Amino acid sequence: MTGPLRIGILGAARIAPMRWWSRRAAWRTTSPSPRSPPAIPARAAAFAKKHGIPRVLPGYDALLADPELDAIFNPLPNSLHCLWTVRALEAGKHVLCEKPFAANAAEAEEMAAAATRTGRVLMEAFHYRHHPLAARMIDIVRSGELGRIRHIETSMCVPMPLPGNIRYSWALAGGATMDTGAYAIHMLRHLAGAEPTVTRAEARLSSPQVDRWMRADFGFGDGSTGRMTCALFSSTLLKISATVTGEDGTLHVFNPVLPQLYHRLTVRSRRGKRVERVPGGTTYGHQLQAFVKSVREGAPVLTSAQDAIANMRVIDAVYRAAGLPPRGTEVTRAAA
Repeated sequence: MTGPLRIGILGAARIAPMRWWSRRAAWRTTSPSPRSPPAIPARAAAFAKKHGIPRVLPGYDALLADPELDAIFNPLPNSLHCLWTVRALEAGKHVLCEKPFAANAAEAEEMAAAATRTGRVLMEAFHYRHHPLAARMIDIVRSGELGRIRHIETSMCVPMPLPGNIRYSWALAGGATMDTGAYAIHMLRHLAGAEPTVTRAEARLSSPQVDRWMRADFGFGDGSTGRMTCALFSSTLLKISATVTGEDGTLHVFNPVLPQLYHRLTVRSRRGKRVERVPGGTTYGHQLQAFVKSVREGAPVLTSAQDAIANMRVIDAVYRAAGLPPRGTEVTRAAA
C-alpha cells in the first residue's frame, strides 16, 4: 500500500486533534462520526470544519463500512473501547485505540483476540512511549549505571476538576487510575522491565466507586519496589515525573509524558550529576509514524495489545487492592 494512510475518527472527542496535528504528510483523516445520530451531527460537522476533515458520516457503522478508510482511531469513552475496536477490526480496519485500552483486562484480551483473528494492526495510544525520551530512560536503567534497582516511583497528577466530565463517570469506566494512572503504571512497568504485584492501594473518591486520586505500592520478583500516584483532582495540582533509585545512583525525569513542551532528565551517580535533554518531535507525531509503519511495513507494535493486557491487569489489581471494583462491571456494560 502506498500514499497517505486514510484514518477515520470514531466520534468528535476533544483529544482527537492533539493526536493528529503534527504528521499531516503521513495520514489523511475522514469522517468524525456523531455518537448517536441525529442527536449530535452539528458537533461532528463543527469538529470536521475546524480541523479540515473532508467528510462526516451519519454513524459509527457507516464509518466502519467505508471502503475508503484503512484504519480507525478510537477516542471514545473507556466503556466503548472494546465494543467499537472489535467491530472496527472485524470490518477490516487497523485500529489505534486511545488509552486506557479497555474497561478491564478481560475486555483487553477480547480485543487482542480480535486483532489476531482478523490480522489487523491494533495499537494502544500511549504516545509518550514512542518519543526518544522514553527509550533513553529505559536505556539508562538497563545500562547498569544506577546499579541494582531498588525503587521506582512514577506520578501523573493533573488538575482536571470538571464536573460531568466522562473521566468521573462510573458508567463510562472512568476514574483517575483509568486516566492519568494508566500512564503512571505503564511507565513503572516499562522502567522495571517486569510486571509488578500490587501490595497496597489507597483511593480518594469523587463519587461512589470513582477515584479522583490513587496511590499504589508494588513489589517485583527481584525484591525491588515501586509506587505510583495519580490524580485528576487533589492537593497536588501538577506532578508528572518518574524516578528510579538504584544502589549506585538515581534517575529523575520531569515531564516524560509531553517532552516536546519541556522536559528534564537528571542522573546522579558515581560519575557525578548530569542533565540531558532528548531531542525529538511531538510524541503524537512519533506515535502516528509508528502506527503507519506497522500498518504499511509490518513493523513491530511497541504499544501492542499484549502490552495493553498487562497494563489493564495491573489497573484492575490496583482497584481491587483499594477496595474498589475494576471498571467494566455489568453496570458499565449496560451503560455502553
